[in-house]
Amino acid sequence: MNSELPVRTRMAHKPSQYIQASLVGQAFVALTFGAALLVFLVAALPAVYSQIYSERIFPGVAVGGIDLSGLTAQQAAELLIQRLDFPTRGKIVFQDRTNMWTATPAELGLALDAQGTALAAYNTGRAGSLLTRLANRWNAWSAGVDLAPRFIFDERIAQNYLQGIAQQVNRPIIEASLGISGVEVVVNSGQVGRTMDVGASLSSLDAQLQAMTDGMLPLVVHETPPVILDATAQAELARQILSAPLILQIPNPEPGDAGPWSFEPADLVPMMTIQRVKSENGEIYQVGLNTNTLRTFLMGVAPPLSRQPQNARFIFNDDTRQLEIIQPAVIGRGLDIDASLALINQQLLEGQHTISLVMQTTNPPVTDWSTAESLGITELTSEYTSYFYGSDSARIQNIKTAASRYHGLLVAPGETFSMADALGDVSLDTGYAEALIIYGDRTIKGVGGGVCQVATTFFRTVFFGGYQVDLRWPHAYRVTYYEQTASGGHNQDLAGLDATVFAPEVDFVFTNDSPYWLLMETYSTSTSLTWKFYSTSDGRTVDWSTSGLQNIVEPPDPLYTENPDLDKGEIKQVDWAVDGADVSVTRTVMRDGSVIHDDVFNTHYIAWQAKYEYGPGTEDIPTPEPSPTP
Repeated sequence: MNSELPVRTRMAHKPSQYIQASLVGQAFVALTFGAALLVFLVAALPAVYSQIYSERIFPGVAVGGIDLSGLTAQQAAELLIQRLDFPTRGKIVFQDRTNMWTATPAELGLALDAQGTALAAYNTGRAGSLLTRLANRWNAWSAGVDLAPRFIFDERIAQNYLQGIAQQVNRPIIEASLGISGVEVVVNSGQVGRTMDVGASLSSLDAQLQAMTDGMLPLVVHETPPVILDATAQAELARQILSAPLILQIPNPEPGDAGPWSFEPADLVPMMTIQRVKSENGEIYQVGLNTNTLRTFLMGVAPPLSRQPQNARFIFNDDTRQLEIIQPAVIGRGLDIDASLALINQQLLEGQHTISLVMQTTNPPVTDWSTAESLGITELTSEYTSYFYGSDSARIQNIKTAASRYHGLLVAPGETFSMADALGDVSLDTGYAEALIIYGDRTIKGVGGGVCQVATTFFRTVFFGGYQVDLRWPHAYRVTYYEQTASGGHNQDLAGLDATVFAPEVDFVFTNDSPYWLLMETYSTSTSLTWKFYSTSDGRTVDWSTSGLQNIVEPPDPLYTENPDLDKGEIKQVDWAVDGADVSVTRTVMRDGSVIHDDVFNTHYIAWQAKYEYGPGTEDIPTPEPSPTP
C-alpha cells in the first residue's frame, strides 16, 4: 500500500505542471497578438486620422477664438470673413480740437487675410516631421490651438487719408499788420501756423489697429505762432493819437513866449511811426510820432524859448548897509528836446493831446533872497563921475540908456566881465537915438552915439578902483567930453583915460580879482554920469601918473566935400579939428606891500581935420571957426 502512494502522488503532480505551462503559452500568444494589434492600430491610426480629415482642418484648431475644426480652408476663410469684421465694422476717430474725422480700419488700409489665415489653420498638424505633425495634432485635439488672425495694413492708404486731413488742418503763419490809410488805422490780425505731423499720427494709428479696437486718436499737430499775432491794442493807440489835434505848449508861459503849437490829425499822419520792437514775449508794434520830424520842429522853436539865468539886481543902501532889490532874478531855462520828445510820445499813448514841453531851469548864482553879508558887500570901493556938458538930447538919451544896462549888476569874485556882452543890442528898437559917432576916419551920425561916454566912465571906475583891466581900446582921436571937469572946465591929464566899445569887435573887459562880489550902480543926469562899485575893500591902493600930451601934431587943413543934398551957398561942418598926440598913463596897484598890478596904458591920438560939406554951386567957401568935438 505504501509503495503505491508515492507513485500515485507523482502521477497526480505531472498534469498540474502541464496545465501551468499551457496557460503561460496561451497568455504569451495573446500578448503577442495584442501587441501586434496595438502596433497595427498605432501605425494605422494617423493614416486613418489623416484620411478622415483629408482637406479639412484638424479638430481643436481655432483662429481668434473661432473654432475651425473640420472645416475646409475655403469654409474657414468664409467663416473668418463673417466673424472677424473689425476692418469693416470698426471705427477710428481722428480729433483736432473740435474737429473730428471718422473712418473704418478698412478705409485706412487694414484688411483681413482670410485665405492666408485659413491656410495657416489648415496647415496646423500638417507641417514638419512626422513626430512634429503627430505632436501638433495631439496638442490641438487634447488642448486646442488658437491662432492669431492675419491682417494686412497698407500704410500708403492710411498716409493718403491722413494727408487729406492735413490739408484741412495745416495753416500758414500770417503776421499781424498795422498801417494807416488817410487818417484811418487799418489792422489785420495774424494767424498761428499749424502743421500736422503725418508720421507721428500714422504711428498712433498703427498702435491702435494692432489693438483691434475702436478708438479716438488726437492728431499730432505742431503750432508755430507768428512773431506778432495781435495788433489790435496798438491799433487803438494809433487811433487814439489821431483822434484829436496835438497841442504843444510850454509850462507857465510868460508874456511874449511863443506857442502853443497845434497839429491837426492830418498833420500828424506823416509823423506817425509804426515799428516792430522787441518785447518780453517776442515782438510788438510800437506806435508813436517820428522823433526826427518832431526834433526838427522843436529845434526851430527852442532858441526863442531859451533864456540865460540872470542874477537879481540890487542897490546898496548906504544907511542900512543892506541890499535892496530893484529887479528880480531871472531863472534860466532851455527846451530839453530829448525829454520833450519822450514825454510827447508817452502822453499821446496815455490819451493826452495837450502836452507841456519839458523846460530845464537853471537858478542864477544870486537870487532875490541874497544878502549883502552873504555876498561880502559892505562898502563903496570905487566911484567915478564923468561930465558931458553941451551934449544934445540924443546923446544924453543914449548915455542914460546904456548906463541903465549896468545898474544893479553883480560881478562874482574872479569873474571876467565884458561890457559889450552886458550892453546888448544897440538899436532904435532898444531905446537908442541917432547921435554923433566916430566911424573910420570921420565923425557921423549913428545909432548909439554917447555909449563911449559910458565906456570911459566904466573904465575909470575900474582903473581907480585898482581892479584888473583885461582889454581897453582908446578912441582914434581926443574927445573933449572925456576931459571935462565938474565945473565945465577942461583937464588934459584925463587924456589917455578914455575907452571905446563897438560890439562885438571892440570891447572893454575887466576881472573882479577880489574875493568878494562886486555890485555896480550907475546914476546919470543931463550933464554927468556916476559909476559906483560896492564890495569889500581888500586893502588895495592905487598910484597913477600920466606923461601928459606928447608929440603934438596939428590937424590937417580942413576938408570940403560937395553934398548934393545941400542948397547952393549952404556950408555945413560935419567934423571938428583936434591936435594929434601921444600919452602914456601908468598905474601901480599895491596890497599888503606887494604890487598886484603894474599897468601902462599907451594911447596914440591921430590929428583930426575939420570937415565941411557944401551945396552944389557954392562959391567962396569960408572956413568956420572950430567948435567943440563931440
